[in-house]
Amino acid sequence: MSISNHRVSTPPSRTVSGMPKLWTETVETHRREVRDATLDTAAAVVAKRGLLSVTMSQIAEETGIGRATLYHYFPDVEAILLAWHERHVTRHLEHLGEVRGRSGDAGEQLEAVLAAYALILHERSPERYGGEIASLVHSRKHVARAQRRLNHLIRDLLIAAAKTGDARKDVAPDELVSYCLHALAAASDVPTKAAVRRLVEITLAGLRPPR
Repeated sequence: MSISNHRVSTPPSRTVSGMPKLWTETVETHRREVRDATLDTAAAVVAKRGLLSVTMSQIAEETGIGRATLYHYFPDVEAILLAWHERHVTRHLEHLGEVRGRSGDAGEQLEAVLAAYALILHERSPERYGGEIASLVHSRKHVARAQRRLNHLIRDLLIAAAKTGDARKDVAPDELVSYCLHALAAASDVPTKAAVRRLVEITLAGLRPPR
């Protein structure tokens, strides 16, 4: 057989460690799926049974994995819940960034992000979020980091809107950020989305330049 007629199979691309790239990506995907399933299951079990009654064995059984596998990912229940909350908060921040990116000018971005944030607070039901989880993570570092990221996002939007005349300049941006977030916190208590929209409008009215 001539060389020209012989099909030579091309080996799969490999990582630095020599492991096939496709296989590596499959393993990483599997690990991510197991981790996500564990976080979702743990939060659901806490909401249903309470924080103090949850065990690693229950989470492993509900997730459908072995206890040894679960301990490979997390050392205890608290670590699982902290990871769940950090993912929860990160997704909300990413969503706000996406809302900003697909909005128009500075004024429209400010309005869209504040409205999206208010809806997040409104739709975050106590059953899903878990009051006990909130108490557990309240003083954790990732919560403080997330709060700083949120403050910076709103501050940047306010500064940009002030330059276009869509936000007031007579009050310091940091003070306006505090005003915004405290005002919109009421979204978690109002009964309807229509009430959320009214709350956002009232908040925006306080941010606009005085006549």
